[in-house]
Amino acid sequence: MHGAHSADAGLRDIIESAMAAHKFMLSGFPWDERHRVAGIEDVLTPALVIYPEIVASNIARTLHLLGGDPDRWRAHIKTAKLAYTLRMLVERGVRSFKCATTLELLVACNSGAADVLLAYPVVGANARRVLEIADQFPHVRISVLVESEEQVRQWRGSSVDAFVDINPGMNRTGVEQRQTDKVVRIVRAVEEAELQFGGLHYYDGHYGGLDEPERTAAAHAGYDGLLELVTAIRDSGMSVPEVITAGTPTFPCSLAYKGFHGAGFIHRVSPGTIVYCDATSLAQLPAEYGYAPAALVLTRVVSRPHDGIITCDAGHKAVSADAGVPTCVVAGDPELTPLVPSEEHLPMALNRETAGPQIGEALYLLPRHACPTVNNFEAALLVRDGQIVAVEKVTARGREAPLLPTLASNESSVGLAAAKPV
Repeated sequence: MHGAHSADAGLRDIIESAMAAHKFMLSGFPWDERHRVAGIEDVLTPALVIYPEIVASNIARTLHLLGGDPDRWRAHIKTAKLAYTLRMLVERGVRSFKCATTLELLVACNSGAADVLLAYPVVGANARRVLEIADQFPHVRISVLVESEEQVRQWRGSSVDAFVDINPGMNRTGVEQRQTDKVVRIVRAVEEAELQFGGLHYYDGHYGGLDEPERTAAAHAGYDGLLELVTAIRDSGMSVPEVITAGTPTFPCSLAYKGFHGAGFIHRVSPGTIVYCDATSLAQLPAEYGYAPAALVLTRVVSRPHDGIITCDAGHKAVSADAGVPTCVVAGDPELTPLVPSEEHLPMALNRETAGPQIGEALYLLPRHACPTVNNFEAALLVRDGQIVAVEKVTARGREAPLLPTLASNESSVGLAAAKPV
């Protein structure tokens, strides 16, 4: 009896902890009838559902905030992933993109992009693959990131442009922002390597966890330092063609920073999540911007293992858990709190006395982080006016095959040594 009491107490602690974390995402996500999908009897769950009309609306709202100028947006395609979505952006005038993998680069080039920055410090075979893609698409301006003179040398004499990656304090990649002399040396090394210097890349995503107005104050202080770097480069006799800032969390901060206006360079923002939006970005962005969720995960209840607990078939292999628990919000049902997922199971706490969803019932999940969630799926259902109108491949999902095409062609002609079972 004591053991059962302890188990129940432990379960309550887990549920209460998840509910506390859930609160930050609850208030703004009532059920939207546009999200309902008719005729789901033959849909295998979990399934990624994308709503093109809402995607179009989110793109239009972004362009409106940018004064109607699509050239101010270097959209990050790590969220969009689908060639279908990239073509929507291109059709609306967005021609500059950034990406994180060679597969994303390839998909962008194939989807009508005119200018793509691979915003990741590639080396070795990955760098050689970028050069192969650049040769394959000579009409596309392809740029890379550098953060040292050694990295610059691997691109010497090639057709790619080079942006210097600045570390604003996120401490993932880049030159520390205070190392002005080093930044100037790298820019000079780019020119000496007969490369085109593209500008400065500055991703300040680590401010996303701050509430307003602290987020804007921190971002603007960083932008002040960024402009000091621009001045130092110019004082050394070189120009800065472009400055890239802001993913989705600091997009409003960049819009509000007056120092970017008339600064003598092209300033582009690079949010990607706003194309689909997720629970985190919708909590970060001002409600008056009018963004809406354009990508949900359709799931079904598969079990009721305990009083007050239901389980659906959208574990972390469907809805990414990288942003923490809860991994998602149940659209239109704040009384359901997602708990810690397993690979294929997502338990939820039922925070009310009613019976709640029954086995077989469909639920619509708004991911906490859309980008890796989209990456979990091989295909997406496109839904308009409640009807499934197409199934689209998630084109830039994952990565390219692990061998360079030159080696892969050799494999097909002479074969690689077969692995023998141990």
